[in-house]
Amino acid sequence: MRQTQLLSRSWTSTLKLPKSTFPPRVSPADRTKYLKRSTDELYAWQQHERPASKPFILHDGPPYANGELHIGHALNKILKDIINRVQLGRGKRVRYVPGWDCHGLPIELKALQGLQQMGVAEDSMSPAVIRKSARQLARQTVKGQMKEFKGFGVMADWEGHWKTMDKAFEMRQLAVFREMVDHGLIYRKFKPVYWSPSSGTALAEAELEYKDKHMSTAALVRFPLVDMPAHLSKDPLIEGKEVSVVIWTTTPWTLPANAAIAVSESLEYTIVQSEEHGLLLVAQSRLEYLQSMLGEAELSVIIPSILGSELAEKCTYRSLFKGPEANSQPIIGAGFVTADSGSGLVHCAPGHGMEDYEACLARGIEVFAPVNGDGKFTEKAMPHDPTRLTGKSVLGDGNRAVLEYAEARGQLLAQHAYEHKYPYDWRSKRPIIIRATEQWFADVGDIRASALQSLEDVRFVPEAGKSRLENFVKNRSEWCISRQRAWGVPIPAIYHRTTGEAVLTKESVSHIMSTIEERGIDAWWTDSADDPAWILPSLRDDSVGYRRGLDTMDVWFDSGTSWAEIDVPQEGRNHPADVYLEGSDQHRGWFQSGLLTYIAHQLASGKTEGASAPFQNLITHGFTLDETGRKMSKSIGNTIAPQTIMDGTLLPPLPPRKGKAKKQAENEGPTYDALGPDVLRLWAASSDYTRDVVIGKQVLQTVHTSLHKLRVTFKLLLGALGDFQPERALPYQELQLVDRIALKHLSDLVQTTQKACDNFEFYKAVSTLNQWANLQFSAFYMEAIKDRLYTLGENSSSRRAVQTTLFYIFTHLQEVLAPITPLLVEETWEHTPEAIRLHNPHPLQRVVSTPAQEWHDTSLDTRHLEITAVHSVIKHLQEQARRKKQLGSSLQSFVHVALPRDTSTSTTFHEHLSELPDLFVVSSVTLGTPGESVPEISQAEWQYEQECELPDGQGTVYVYAPQASKCGRCWRYAVPVASEEEICQRCEEVVSELESE
Repeated sequence: MRQTQLLSRSWTSTLKLPKSTFPPRVSPADRTKYLKRSTDELYAWQQHERPASKPFILHDGPPYANGELHIGHALNKILKDIINRVQLGRGKRVRYVPGWDCHGLPIELKALQGLQQMGVAEDSMSPAVIRKSARQLARQTVKGQMKEFKGFGVMADWEGHWKTMDKAFEMRQLAVFREMVDHGLIYRKFKPVYWSPSSGTALAEAELEYKDKHMSTAALVRFPLVDMPAHLSKDPLIEGKEVSVVIWTTTPWTLPANAAIAVSESLEYTIVQSEEHGLLLVAQSRLEYLQSMLGEAELSVIIPSILGSELAEKCTYRSLFKGPEANSQPIIGAGFVTADSGSGLVHCAPGHGMEDYEACLARGIEVFAPVNGDGKFTEKAMPHDPTRLTGKSVLGDGNRAVLEYAEARGQLLAQHAYEHKYPYDWRSKRPIIIRATEQWFADVGDIRASALQSLEDVRFVPEAGKSRLENFVKNRSEWCISRQRAWGVPIPAIYHRTTGEAVLTKESVSHIMSTIEERGIDAWWTDSADDPAWILPSLRDDSVGYRRGLDTMDVWFDSGTSWAEIDVPQEGRNHPADVYLEGSDQHRGWFQSGLLTYIAHQLASGKTEGASAPFQNLITHGFTLDETGRKMSKSIGNTIAPQTIMDGTLLPPLPPRKGKAKKQAENEGPTYDALGPDVLRLWAASSDYTRDVVIGKQVLQTVHTSLHKLRVTFKLLLGALGDFQPERALPYQELQLVDRIALKHLSDLVQTTQKACDNFEFYKAVSTLNQWANLQFSAFYMEAIKDRLYTLGENSSSRRAVQTTLFYIFTHLQEVLAPITPLLVEETWEHTPEAIRLHNPHPLQRVVSTPAQEWHDTSLDTRHLEITAVHSVIKHLQEQARRKKQLGSSLQSFVHVALPRDTSTSTTFHEHLSELPDLFVVSSVTLGTPGESVPEISQAEWQYEQECELPDGQGTVYVYAPQASKCGRCWRYAVPVASEEEICQRCEEVVSELESE
C-alpha cells in the first residue's frame, strides 16, 4: 500500500532545495540604491559611530580639473577606496576628503581657447577675464569628475571636497609660503631656468618629460686663442700662428651667449694641424672623433701633450659673435668636462646652462641670455649686427642663422644631425630651452637633509619608491616656484617702480593676505595698479611707489601644500596622513612638493630635529596599458572609458538564449551586461598595481567571470541559509570532517586576505579568493554537501552542521569582499534572511572578525590531501567509464579503496567511513586492504581500478557499477535490487517525518 501511494508522487517538493530572492543580476534602480547606501550613507555613519580617537587619514592627491576621467583615474580612486574600506573594517574612523588641482597652464589655455571661440578680442583678454573663464571651466570639470568618481563606488566626504582655487585653500597655501619667507627659504634670482617658449613660462623639473629621439644639429666650432702660457706661445712649432680651441655643442643657438670655455684640468690635450682649418686644440681622447668629423685623411700632431691645468685660467680666446671690438674671454677648469664626448672642451653660456651658470658665477662672469619669453633672439644677441638674429626662434631659424654666421666667419668646422634625449614641456609636448630670467626660488638645499631623514620613517610600496624619491630630492638644490601666467595664486611680492627691487617679507605677505581676505584673490589683478591698499603702510610714503607682481606660484606648490587642509588633531601622530597614493610619476611631482613644503613648514615652526614626512605610507601605482602592452593614449585610440566597463557596452553581449539554456546562462555562465562599479573595482583589486596595469576585453572578461562566480556563490549561500537560525549553530566538535576542512580553508582565506590587505597587496587577496571560490568551496565543499543539504530533514544534525559551516562562510565572505565589491555585499545584505540580519551587524559596518582558533587545525590539511588524492583517482576512473557510455552521474558508481595497513590515512578513512560517499559524491564507499578479495567488484557489470599514491603509502582505488537501484528522491543507488521501494530507507524516514509534521 505504501509503495502504491508513493509511485505517483513527485519527490522534488520533499527536498530542501536552496531558495533565495537574490537575483542573477542587479537592476539599475537597485544598483543606484546600493551605491548610495555603500558610499554616502556609510561614510556619514562611520563619521558618527567610529571613535575619533582611531582616525585613518588618506590624503587625496588632487586630480587635475581638466577633461574627462580615464581608466587611470579609476584605478587610482578605487585603490584609495579599497584602502579606506579595509581600515573601516579594522574599526577606524576614515577621513577621506577628495581634492582637485584647479590652477595652471592647461586650464588657462583651454580658457583662452574658449574666449577665442566666443569672439573675445585678444587685447581684451586681461588676466581678470582669463581667470574668470578658467575658474568657471575648472568648476564645471570638478562637478563632472565628481559625479564619475562617485559612480566608482568611492566612499568619501564629497560635500567637504577641496579645490586649490578655493579661498580657504589659497589662504592656507599663502600661510605656508609666508612661513618659508620668514625662514629665509624664498628668494629671487636671475639665473637659468627651464623655460617653455610654447607656454611662455618657467617650469620646474617636475613639469618636464624627456623625449628619447629628439633631433638636434650638433656642431664643432673653433674659437681663436688670444693668450696662451709663454711656454706654449713661444714654442717654435706654433709661435706666431693662430691656434683655435674646438668646442662641440648640440645647441648652437647658445653660442651668442658664450662667456667661457671649460676644460678638465686632469685631461691631456693636444694641438694638431688641419690642412683646411689650421692649428686646433682638442682633447687627446677626442682626436679620432675630430678627424672623422673633419673628413681629413690625417691630422698632424704638433704638440702632443698639454695638461688641462696648463690651460685653465691661463688662456683667453675671442668670440666673433660679439663683434671685433669684444673683449677676450677666459678658459676655465670645470669638473663636468669629460673625455668621452664632444671635443673635450665645453662652451659655457651661463644664461643657458645650469652647470655653466654655477661655474661662471664662482668666477664673477656675467650671466647673459639674449632670448625673450617666446624663445626668440633679442637685439642683444649680436649687437654689432642686430638684424641677423633678432626675432628668430632659437629652436628654428635662429639656430640655423647662428650656424650660417659661424660658417661665414670660418668658425664652423662641421655639423651633423644628433639624436638624443631632450626635455619637453609635459603639457604642450614641445621642446623647452634653458634661459636666465628673474624668478622666485625655494631653497631646497637647506631642507634637503631633513627631508631625506624623514623618509627613514616612511613605508614605501613598492620599496623601490624610496630610492626614486630620494634621488629626486638629492639632485635638487633649488625649486623655481614662479610662473608667468595669470591663472594661479599670486606670488605676493611688490616691486619698486624705479629700481625693480622686490619686497617680500613676513610683514608684507601678511598685509597682502589680509587684503585678499577682504577683497578676494582676483582683486590682485582687478584692482587699480595705483591702489595703495596692497602696499604695506610703512612703504606708502615713497614718492615713486610700488607695483604688484604678476607672477603666479607653481601649481606643484599649490598641491604640495594640500597637507594643510588636514585638520584632524595630531596628538600621538607623527604624520598628517596615513597614506599618500598616486602614480609613479608623482615621485618627481606631488610626493616631492608635499614633502619639501611640509619639511619647510616644520623647520619654520621651530622643529629643527626629527622633522617628519607628511605621509606614513607612500604607495605608487603604474600606468594603464592596453593588452598589447602599449600605454593608453587618445592619439593611439586605445583608451577605455571607465563607464563603458560598468555599463557593459565594452564587451559584446552573449547571444540570446531560451529555456533551459537561458536559465543555465543566468546561473553559471558569464554575462557581459552592466555589472556596475564592482567589475571595475574587482579589476583594480586584482591588478598588481605596483607595475604598469594591463586592461582590455580579454582581461575584463576574466574579471566578469570572477564577479559572476561570486554572485552565484552568494546566491547558493543565501538559498542554503534561508531556514537557518544562527542560535542553533552546532559547536565545532559536532561538525563532520568535510565541514571542518571547509572551515580550515575559510580560516586560511581570511588570514591570507587580511594580511594581503594590510600590506596593500590586494591582488594577492583576490587571487586567493578566486582560488578558494572555484576549488575549495565550489569544486570541493559544495559538491560534497549537496546531498546533506538538499535531502536531509530540517532538524537533522548533519544538515545543521552544513548550514553552520555555510553561515560562517557567508559571514566571512562578506567581510573579505566588503572593501572590494561593496555594492555586491550591500546587495547580499538586502536579501539576507531576517534571522541572520538580527544576529549579524551590517557587513559594511562590521569590524572584521578573526576565525576561531579551533578552525586552524593543521592536521586537516593532511586529511584534505589524502581525500583529494583518492578523489582525483575516482574522477579519473569515472571519466573512463563515461567515455564508454557506462556512467552518467557520479552517483552511478560504487567505490572501494584498498588502504595501506596501520597508517594515519587508513585511520582517517575508517573513522569517517560514513562521510566518504558525500565527500566523493558516489553512492557507496567501502574500505579494505591491498590484495583483499571483494566479490562485488568482480561480479559488477563494469569496473576500473588504479593505484593511488597516498602520503604514507600506496593504495588502490576501484570504481565499479552499483549493486543497487537508484533512489527516486536523492538519486543515490541505495535501494536494494530486490526491493520494490522507489526511494531508499534514509529518504523514506525523512519523508515520513515531513508527513507527520
